[in-house]
Amino acid sequence: MTNRVYVMTFLVVLTLAALAPAQTFTTLYSFPNGSDGGLPYARLTTDPAGNLYGTTYYGGVSRGGVDFKVGTAGTASVLYSFCMQKYCADGSGPVAPVVRDKAGNIYGTTYFGGGSGGCSGNNYCGTVFKIDTAGKETVLHSFDYSGGCHPSQGLVMDKSGTLFGTTSGYDCSTYGNIFKLDGAESFIILHSFAGPPSDGAYPNYGNLAMDKSGNLYGLTAEGGADNWGALYELSKSGTFTLLHSFIPGTSDGCDPEGSVVRDNAGNLYGTTNGCGSTGNGTIWKVSEKGKETILHNFAGGSSDGCYPYGGVARDTKGNLYGVTYACGANGYGALYKLSTSGRLTLLHSFDYSDGILPIGEVLRNGKGTLYGTTYMGGTYGYGTVWSYVP
Repeated sequence: MTNRVYVMTFLVVLTLAALAPAQTFTTLYSFPNGSDGGLPYARLTTDPAGNLYGTTYYGGVSRGGVDFKVGTAGTASVLYSFCMQKYCADGSGPVAPVVRDKAGNIYGTTYFGGGSGGCSGNNYCGTVFKIDTAGKETVLHSFDYSGGCHPSQGLVMDKSGTLFGTTSGYDCSTYGNIFKLDGAESFIILHSFAGPPSDGAYPNYGNLAMDKSGNLYGLTAEGGADNWGALYELSKSGTFTLLHSFIPGTSDGCDPEGSVVRDNAGNLYGTTNGCGSTGNGTIWKVSEKGKETILHNFAGGSSDGCYPYGGVARDTKGNLYGVTYACGANGYGALYKLSTSGRLTLLHSFDYSDGILPIGEVLRNGKGTLYGTTYMGGTYGYGTVWSYVP
């Protein structure tokens, strides 16, 4: 009788294991550099059919980077190669994610190019661009000193099609700004960062977040009370509020880069790529009233990640997902999950063959599949697009 119970139990375990979905990491595409692009920084964007869209900083016909599409079968295509015009008037060096409208047009920013001059090194100051479904690019705005320079964050679009974004301010004698660009291509600066101690400075990577009322939320890598970074809100009416200043020490992180995500209660979530209890960065939560809670201190080493440049993705249960630039089992970065109970699990450690040094945030679709990019590594060494099925 006892043996029969053991056998039945063993069969039940085997059946449950067979029914459980397999956790699968897949390299969808390795960038060969050349005309297909290389060195992707940013988070991916998807369409209703499941195709993925993004940018690479380098490669393309003129080595100015590309806007690319990876289909559901893993087939990649270049939608546009930047720096095809004289003096890179069409933009060069995109490092930010793109946003897609309902008609299929793609909008984004380039860090260099634009042909407007004014920036040191004759690199020009960057652009806001649109690529239509036929692959035609239109420069919606070229940056110069007067309107900011070198946008390294992506755009967010409201229901009317108005675009909102930031300029980093690096190499421009400013701390950066927040801008909007409406359908008539009217460029308006909504806020110019003033730096410490009461304002932010140098927004970098990721993109802004927008709530249902049209208020904007974001991070700056510097600024705030101690000049180690800030979390802010810009209301729809234009009121700027410094929600939290990051202060080095065991109770806080520093140098926040990337995006924030907001839940239905108004709490904001993100990461810092430095400081925390071990100096390896943190995952944090800031309540609507401005109270910060450290959800995880990255420990580094082989069993944890370190230096998360990107923010987090959040599922309907409140679990958080992201990547770290380094550490993990192989030292090349890791994909992680942070449960609502505060338990961090490494879902995958990058090993060069599937990419290294992920910077951009992960994309999570409605079925729970995670997608992302690595800056380098893969078959040719110039980065990858990957997926993870939990």
